[in-house]
Amino acid sequence: MTNLEKYINAFTTTFGIGESEVEGLEYQQIKAWDSIGHMSLVSAIEDAFGIMMDTDDIIDFSSFEKGKDILKKYDVEIESV
Repeated sequence: MTNLEKYINAFTTTFGIGESEVEGLEYQQIKAWDSIGHMSLVSAIEDAFGIMMDTDDIIDFSSFEKGKDILKKYDVEIESV
């Protein structure tokens, strides 16, 4: 599984959405991505990549695209769709 597939899977599994819905997704754009959903997503991403995000990065993780940028800080490269 590629990093992109792992990343997308974290979103689809956490929020119960289809792969086609993740591109361009932003925090609170869907009902499932509330504060509790956000922490579930962070946990899924941390588990998928074996990392532990800093608090500031968790707070800044505001969209599908922003998450890709944040993960670069942890040496996780997400290929473009």
